[in-house]
Amino acid sequence: MDHVVYLDAKEKELEKLLSGEKSMIIRGAAGRKLPHGRVYAGDVLWFIENSGDGLVRACATVKGVFNSEKLTEQESQKLIAEHQKNLCLTPNQMKRWGGKRYLVLMEIEKLYEVAPFSIDRSEYGNMDDWLPVGDIESVRK
Repeated sequence: MDHVVYLDAKEKELEKLLSGEKSMIIRGAAGRKLPHGRVYAGDVLWFIENSGDGLVRACATVKGVFNSEKLTEQESQKLIAEHQKNLCLTPNQMKRWGGKRYLVLMEIEKLYEVAPFSIDRSEYGNMDDWLPVGDIESVRK
């Protein structure tokens, strides 16, 4: 399964992944929303920065996934702190994800840059930061 994943351009997430400083991505919410329970080891993540250009710039394989059960604010913050070495979150990101009741931590491997290309988002009405596209070729422009 291929997923299009938006990364925080302001916090230089893609840069940190490409440099090896960061090897894990996080998503979280008050409920079990995407990608909770929908991403697995072996899935392929295609990365776009949320800078407005809409171009896929890199690709990686999911090495491992942790889907949390319902967490308290303290448990959520503790889980993030335990994985901070791989997550490499800024204080703003710690604030954003800390306290979420459901967290998904994804360790990635085989990361490489790709020739930038755009995707067709017309099938995805909501402006979510995670799109389960099935096959990247089905949305590549």
